[in-house]
Amino acid sequence: MSMLHAAWSALGEDASALSLVRDRGDAVPLESALPVGRFVHDAIAAASLSAALLAARRSGSAAPMVELDPVHVATAVTSERHFRLAGDPMSAWAELSGFWPTARVEGEPGWVRTHANYAHHRARLLDALGLPGRTTADELLVNLHARTAQHVEDLVAEAGGVAAAVRTEQQWREHPHAAFVDAQPLVSVTRVGEAPAAETGETEPDAPARGLRVLDLTRVIAGPVATRTLALWGAEVLRVDSPLNPEIPWQHLDTGAGKRSTTIDFETERDVLDSLLEKADVVVTAYRAGALDRFGLSPAALAERRPGIIVARLTAWGTEGPLADRRGFDSIVQAATGIAWVESIDDDKPGAMPAQALDHSAGYLLAAAVTSALRRRLDEGGSWLVETSLVRVAHELLSAERVPRQAHPAWLPTVVTRGDVTSTAAAAHYDGGPEDWVDPAVEWGSSEPAWQ
Repeated sequence: MSMLHAAWSALGEDASALSLVRDRGDAVPLESALPVGRFVHDAIAAASLSAALLAARRSGSAAPMVELDPVHVATAVTSERHFRLAGDPMSAWAELSGFWPTARVEGEPGWVRTHANYAHHRARLLDALGLPGRTTADELLVNLHARTAQHVEDLVAEAGGVAAAVRTEQQWREHPHAAFVDAQPLVSVTRVGEAPAAETGETEPDAPARGLRVLDLTRVIAGPVATRTLALWGAEVLRVDSPLNPEIPWQHLDTGAGKRSTTIDFETERDVLDSLLEKADVVVTAYRAGALDRFGLSPAALAERRPGIIVARLTAWGTEGPLADRRGFDSIVQAATGIAWVESIDDDKPGAMPAQALDHSAGYLLAAAVTSALRRRLDEGGSWLVETSLVRVAHELLSAERVPRQAHPAWLPTVVTRGDVTSTAAAAHYDGGPEDWVDPAVEWGSSEPAWQ
């Protein structure tokens, strides 16, 4: 079963609608051991098709066809490589982020992957290892070489940092968390409360989410990709971050098209958060399961206070299992689940996919689920919870049919320059749909904490 069919089935959608998709997945120019090009194509196609059906439902028109440009897809999922700020490229990885060799244990690869792009994660990594803040890459290499990968993973996780032992596929399958992941759907749409059918009014075919307010409580890539996609389709998206943990400026701009951005300290400005929640149609979160519950942001609490709301929840490791409370990113999940070893070109060193495909696929799947829930809310009413996780997406990719690595002709990235910012053009598309975002990305935290 293709990723598109699996996602559409998991959403509970009518399989006959898949005839509206013109398949160009094999033409996406990404070379890898796993079928990454087709995989990301299908995730974006699922989102595009769901939006197309919402556009037809709200505008009273026939459902349009979906056909994606393979180069748009490849550019979108490798956007960090093509991003420019005032003409200058950015570095996606910090000095202490990456693969590091560790002490060998029989039968294990002997590598660990760290993520220290954020200052607080770098600090936790070094604290866990007993290293000073000025530690260099060479000094970290020496320290890790004397430890086993599993020891480093556990030590750093206990300190609230982010690291993963590099595993083979078989080693991951034997990990107790893998069974919990297999038990979850690829993406889910679940009714969690009662509410009358929504009356959102009509809209034009190119703006299926117009009139809807989306509160974006996400960071890094996957969550922001989901909300950026909803903004493309006309939703008013307000991203909210804590002022205590700033986003990486260029990364925020890369995934910020169509949105506004504000900061709220949930500990001291709860009233501001509550005022936004009172008028939100969709709340999107991308933190560890339960991390925001104390602020009244659990799905149950939101459904009770705002009947008819759609809660979209993205996590790294899912909501159940021994790793559910750990922090994670695409690169970390690749390392832990065996993907990094599958993508190895050198048998003695792990590799990586040509794109952060887990992040991007999860983001588009979440957008697909939100638009699916919006259609159900129009017809059935109710409050809805939609979910996916990076690790569940990883399982889907690992189970996909593999073909030999395929070289592709050189291609020019499809980018758009707005002011000083050059970033990816939109990849999600259906006939008659929007070609670009109405508004460019704004600087992190530069907007008022209020709906327009």
